[in-house]
Amino acid sequence: MTTIIDGRTRHAVALPSARHRLLRMSVHLPVTNGAPGPVHARVLVVADVLGRVLEADGRQLVWACLLPEPSPERVRTMQTFMTALGVHPPAVFTGSGEDALDVLGGPADVNVFGDGRHDAEPGTWVEAGRVDGAGPQGLTPARGEDLLAVRLSLLGHPYHRPATLTPDDVVGAERRLLRWRERVAHWACSPSKPVPPEFGRAAADALAADLDTPAVLDLLLRAEEADSMPEGAKFETFVSLDRILGVELMREIGRAPLPEAG
Repeated sequence: MTTIIDGRTRHAVALPSARHRLLRMSVHLPVTNGAPGPVHARVLVVADVLGRVLEADGRQLVWACLLPEPSPERVRTMQTFMTALGVHPPAVFTGSGEDALDVLGGPADVNVFGDGRHDAEPGTWVEAGRVDGAGPQGLTPARGEDLLAVRLSLLGHPYHRPATLTPDDVVGAERRLLRWRERVAHWACSPSKPVPPEFGRAAADALAADLDTPAVLDLLLRAEEADSMPEGAKFETFVSLDRILGVELMREIGRAPLPEAG
């Protein structure tokens, strides 16, 4: 069972199973006058990770993205942003809750929002915390930012608490991604071994208990540094958890020969 903090009541709630139908989710993006920024990235990453956790638990999900003034140009910009951020696409972009209701087939079971803005609609309301710091106010692939590094930086913070995102944070995340991708490509050459049960259970428990992605990242660091863990088990652990984290840790597999990780 997945529990999460409701952003309106501040109480932990169990998400509905909805196993007899699709689980419905609405994602409410903050108003912006320019390119999408860190706060948009955080709302989308929280929604995407939550969706991946629910789907890994056997629940089918459909979601709508509520975008203020969803002009064709704004929708294209957001689609490009989501792709670079590793976010699975929604069923629809809309500026209207009524349109979302039609597409989802009923009221949302889960709503993800930011900037403290929510309404009285039913369902669980999941609040993504604000993003502070000296990071760029606009994040676009065209400007050269690695949005998967931004995603990794955000995953290092509890989703509902304020997070700091500075250029140095993103550079540090880029370096970690490069190291992990190189090591995963190296470990892929070793005989496969199952994920150690203690790692699998700890990751599942952390994600089920209010999306504790910082704990999952700590597990990856422990696996990386564990001398007693076979490389094939390290590979399977990283691949398994990346299905939730969504930072493309297998990107370097099969590319040019890489130096041995050590």
